[in-house]
Amino acid sequence: MFGIFNDNFPPILDGVALTAQNYAYWLHQMGHDVRVITDYAPKMEQVMKEASYPIDRIPSVPIPLRAPYRYGLPYVSPVFMHRFRNMKFELVHAHCPFVTGDLAYSAAQKQHIPMVATFHSKYRQDFEHNVHCKPIVDWMVRHIIRFFEKADEVWIPLPAVEETLREYGYKGHVEVVENGNDFYTPVEQIERMRSQMREELGLTRDETMLLFVGQHTWEKNIAFILDSLALIKDKPYHLFMVGTGYAVREIRYRIAQLGLANHVTLLGNIHDRERLKRIYAAADLFIFPSLYDTCGLVVREAAAMHTPSLMLGGSTAATAVTDGVDGFVSAGSTDAYARLIVSLMERPETIQKVGDKASKTISRSWESVMEEVILRYRDIQESYKLKHGK
Repeated sequence: MFGIFNDNFPPILDGVALTAQNYAYWLHQMGHDVRVITDYAPKMEQVMKEASYPIDRIPSVPIPLRAPYRYGLPYVSPVFMHRFRNMKFELVHAHCPFVTGDLAYSAAQKQHIPMVATFHSKYRQDFEHNVHCKPIVDWMVRHIIRFFEKADEVWIPLPAVEETLREYGYKGHVEVVENGNDFYTPVEQIERMRSQMREELGLTRDETMLLFVGQHTWEKNIAFILDSLALIKDKPYHLFMVGTGYAVREIRYRIAQLGLANHVTLLGNIHDRERLKRIYAAADLFIFPSLYDTCGLVVREAAAMHTPSLMLGGSTAATAVTDGVDGFVSAGSTDAYARLIVSLMERPETIQKVGDKASKTISRSWESVMEEVILRYRDIQESYKLKHGK
């Protein structure tokens, strides 16, 4: 049995949680036994009911000022720990280095099996948001690196992510294993989805639809998005923002403060993947100037629906695209970002051409990714046996 470990899982919606969910789903679909270990979250019962594989929940408490994220407390529950100690795995895969990561390592050590660990996030920025003491942040980053040093293999979703790992102090070997997406749709269906959803959202024919999907946190560079759009309030565009997070109230205030109420709509979390797919299809441009993200699963979701992304030069996520070919890359100022949005609004044929290319070059199905993952798992298991004389 393969164990998928991550502190977050739907209904909490972020790229890592969706990655863990797709790993579990496709492993099961491909005939493998799989089990998910994750923190309890409200409204998870529906996800568990719909899942075709077991999900074991760790007792958890909300993380202050970081809604909707939670902190797992496995050792307060003798029932959970007894159940966990009796689980038998053949390989464990940790998608985060915190509570569930420690549990994955514990299982690997006790059962003498390999552990894979994927480095998904720029954790230092998360720490700096909550802990305003550099020595403590440095200690926390070192703790993370010690975790990855214990893994039998470390994976990253993009080659450029290796730079972040090295900056943090990791010196070991890494393997690039891409993320996929579950939004593959025939072009003729996309056109129909686009037309229907634009009408549902109340867009006029001449309005350019901009889209952001992700956690509503300042680390996602949302202030940069709003400040850029404030420079072009006289243009016919509308930004729809999907997601939630600790900064929602402050974001609403900033929208009002900048006079963007008629240009920006917050849609909240959208759990219905089919509806989200249609919203991606309706968009002209996906707005993603994040300097925080290592990969940006949402960029691949947008590409699958022929919607190109507008990113920032120098960001790790932007290395996934080639400017003007399968995405757009802006200089780092709000003025430059706003000017590029206006320029693209005036060239819809360019947006369409780049979006069509993105659907071919940076969008890959989860099924394809997981076929590769299973082969890698088997290689890791064989290497582990040879290394440990099993």
